[in-house]
Amino acid sequence: MKRVLCAALVIAAGCKSNAPSTSAPGAAPHDNAPAASAGDTILVGEVGSMTGAEATFGTSSDNGIRLAVKELNAAGGIKGKKLAVKVLDDEGKPEEAATAVTKLITSDHVAAILGEVASTRSLFMADVAQRLQVPMVSPSSTNPKVTEKGDFIFRTCFIDPFQGEVIAKFAKTNLKVDKVAILRDVRNDYSVGLANFFTDTFKKEGGTIVGDESYSAGDVDFRAQLTKLKGLSPQALIIPGYYTDVALIARQARELGINVPMLGGDGWDSPKLTEMGGVAIEGSYFVNHYSVEDPSPRVQGFIAKYKAAAGGQVPDSLAAQAYDTMLVLADAMKRAKDLSGPAVRDALAATKDFPGVTGDITIDDKRNARKAAVVLKIAPGGKYEFVQKILP
Repeated sequence: MKRVLCAALVIAAGCKSNAPSTSAPGAAPHDNAPAASAGDTILVGEVGSMTGAEATFGTSSDNGIRLAVKELNAAGGIKGKKLAVKVLDDEGKPEEAATAVTKLITSDHVAAILGEVASTRSLFMADVAQRLQVPMVSPSSTNPKVTEKGDFIFRTCFIDPFQGEVIAKFAKTNLKVDKVAILRDVRNDYSVGLANFFTDTFKKEGGTIVGDESYSAGDVDFRAQLTKLKGLSPQALIIPGYYTDVALIARQARELGINVPMLGGDGWDSPKLTEMGGVAIEGSYFVNHYSVEDPSPRVQGFIAKYKAAAGGQVPDSLAAQAYDTMLVLADAMKRAKDLSGPAVRDALAATKDFPGVTGDITIDDKRNARKAAVVLKIAPGGKYEFVQKILP
């Protein structure tokens, strides 16, 4: 059986790592999980990488979801019922993500599924949710193939064709770069897709890909690929991977004398990126879903609430997107005629201009959200500086 976790950070205090969790924020987990809408409770399932190489993806998302649930319950819940969240840890493994969704739906009878962040894991989950006709909403999986799995699969983030276009145009127009090299993770649907979408746009803009090397998730030595790319004299290095790999790549690139700018996507977003990458990652750029420097009252209000709940910790984009996603799901449940899978699915599909922290959210006919992206620069000290906002 999968290990079930509460939030690993401080929003959901008092968790026991091996006990089932159906608690609202701050409550202790218990074993008698209610069915999806049994009694006075609506149970929502959440799957995330609470442990493993990308554990900050799972813990940040869980914190955002639990903050939203706490606010929703304080405001009266949904249809007279309180919300509860049951979290299963997939340990960063696609097969475990599929197993977790199966358990949540068939054993716990959840009303909907939230997660995952990583597109590869979401793809495995989506097959199950679609087959069992339970709505699944990913807050952060950007690969287009995720929502192509079927009409019960949604996302509240932009997708990689747009993200790849943003990175390419920023490199060409803002950084005045004509020749780039790419280092992609061939075992990661997100990395491969983002690299391809970047390449398409960069070539259309008149740029040249001088080299395209690969690695596999879990590798720790990238020197052979980097040495080869260095010999091609690129003006920038594109690394469309996750923060754990990116930090190591940055360090080894600098050690080899590759001093050109590095660029990537939202998979970079984690406090661990600068902690692990140190000065090697400074001066790099990545595309993300929101900026903590955004003066919008909506953004700053969320940051203040999150920091108060998380002991002063600043929310990353994963937390903000998951917070928005829980609220979007709750809004759909309120509008749905009942809490059946088809009814919630139809309400999700009808979402228009929902005022999220990461932007107004409208679900299009392919169950994707059209939203703006921001470009951030990693400044000395690890601060993420806002560079520009780009509309779709």
